[in-house]
Amino acid sequence: MKKIVVMVMLFLLVIPMEAGAVSYGWGYKKGTNQQPPDVGKYKQILEKHQSYYMDPSGDKHVYLTFDNGYEAGFTEQILDVLQEKEVPATFFLTGHYVNDQPELVRRMLADGHIVGNHSDGHLDFTEISKERFTKDVTDLTNKIKKLDDSAVVQYIRPPSGTFNEDSLSWANELGYTHIFWSLAFVDWNKGSEKGWKHAYEQVMNQIHPGAIILMHTVSKDNADALEHLIEDLREQGYQFKSLDDLMLKQMLPEELIGFTKSAR
Repeated sequence: MKKIVVMVMLFLLVIPMEAGAVSYGWGYKKGTNQQPPDVGKYKQILEKHQSYYMDPSGDKHVYLTFDNGYEAGFTEQILDVLQEKEVPATFFLTGHYVNDQPELVRRMLADGHIVGNHSDGHLDFTEISKERFTKDVTDLTNKIKKLDDSAVVQYIRPPSGTFNEDSLSWANELGYTHIFWSLAFVDWNKGSEKGWKHAYEQVMNQIHPGAIILMHTVSKDNADALEHLIEDLREQGYQFKSLDDLMLKQMLPEELIGFTKSAR
């Protein structure tokens, strides 16, 4: 009897989990010399679910995105720089941020920036049911739309970059597009700032055509580095685009994309 029980337990241990049940943590091998990172198997998974981590066109376009979980006093400075330099950005917000900083959220939208969904409760999407996922992201989008009923919330970023095929699929069913990133660095640890030049160098060392840049607004370094990054990337020939521009590119026929490039 003991042998049978042991054999059954061993059999259960080696049963493969369903594809969606696996939990992935977004990560990659950093690129150098203006080359994108190597994301390995994640590339195919994201493509299957119409999700993005970069612009694959090869154009020297970059996309600024910020994750906002709480306010540390630097978002207004970031918004001022973006307004002065006429640069679009996307802010991925949590429910706490929307509740705590309604005026800043209204300004993001009034300034023409995109506001994205970063989970109402900053949940691990791989540890919750479809029903709870649906409620969480729907509650947050509704909170944003209560502040501005014209707001369009169509992009989602999972907390800590944790995802699986279920969560990607659930988002698609609700009309959201997952947006990951191809350029980031540790910038969220309050009290460990190293000066704006450090933040500047982290971005410039990893920059590549089509980069989706992730930064956090809780960093004074990022706020102080932003205008330098914008100016110097523009000098290198980069253009700052919005995620809506990226989605439009994906919808255009290849022949039209080729025509627009040749007409430049």
